[in-house]
Amino acid sequence: QVQLVESGGGLVQAGGSLRLSCAASARTFSSYAMGWFRQAQGKEREFVSAISRGGFTIRYADSVKGRFTISRDNAKNTVYLQMNSLKAEDAAVYYCAATFSNIVSADTRTYTDWGQGTQVTVSS
Repeated sequence: QVQLVESGGGLVQAGGSLRLSCAASARTFSSYAMGWFRQAQGKEREFVSAISRGGFTIRYADSVKGRFTISRDNAKNTVYLQMNSLKAEDAAVYYCAATFSNIVSADTRTYTDWGQGTQVTVSS
């Protein structure tokens, strides 16, 4: 099991940028594939991006391709989500998630551990 703590959310104008961080407690962080998901008010949780253990395999939702970048620093037990050119429709609570495998998945059921979420608000 791993504890995940997200940070970096906030209020940003449309077209702006934010960088989310997710700090993990596990000493074996490099054994986990990591994902970012988001949930807007009244909507289901949706996939944003995922990254393999070593960072060599990355996946993005079509809606964020070219604007968001996922990365990880295994020495710091942290995964990041750089979000550029933010749109109103990106506003949501963003969650990071972990799976003790190397599966880079868009399915929430793959992930066993979740953070508490960080709010991203985009003003137009």
